[in-house]
Amino acid sequence: MKHFNHDLVTLPTGERIDGFYQTPDGTFPSVTSVVGWKKTQFFAQWRKNNPKEARRTVNRGVRLHSLLESYVLNTPDCTKSVDPYTLDLFYQIQSEVDKIDNIRGVESFLWSKTLGLAGRTDCVAEYDGVLSIIDFKGSTRPKQEKDIENYFLQGTAYAIMWEEMTGQKVDQLVILISCDEGEVQVFKKNINQYKDTLKAAIAEWKEHYEFGQHKQA
Repeated sequence: MKHFNHDLVTLPTGERIDGFYQTPDGTFPSVTSVVGWKKTQFFAQWRKNNPKEARRTVNRGVRLHSLLESYVLNTPDCTKSVDPYTLDLFYQIQSEVDKIDNIRGVESFLWSKTLGLAGRTDCVAEYDGVLSIIDFKGSTRPKQEKDIENYFLQGTAYAIMWEEMTGQKVDQLVILISCDEGEVQVFKKNINQYKDTLKAAIAEWKEHYEFGQHKQA
């Protein structure tokens, strides 16, 4: 097991209520609810039609994320008492996680007055020596880039938030995915590819949200 170096940044905390975060600078919607609102509608119906599989995938994500968080925080015996299925997902992605070091934050709460968003990012650290926003994912099967643009938009938002709150510039996003079928996927992106798309997604969500509120009124 690797021992990770830490240079953790202390940040304020916030509270999430119904998809919105209470921060010292006001109330902001969550990153995931804004950049993925269209998919949220689709998956709500999917979960309703596939409740057993929905529970399985949610539990998989929670268990894998918890184990990876414990691992990068150098928690002793972090694999002890972990179920075999989650351990398989962990061990197949471990070599990629071991490229992480000099960790600045784990489950960091971030927000941005500029973007008007808030959320929690899995990990801010160096990946192959480059300071990055790093996201851990589990998946039933390998993902295609065109289907996970919301992951890249989330990472871009977190990078902007991190710089706004700490002054540390982050240009790279890293998405690490451990798949049930035995494959590990690594997506590395520069946030400059997604800044304009992120702004458009925020504007689209605001129009949708405000229209919905107006209809309810």
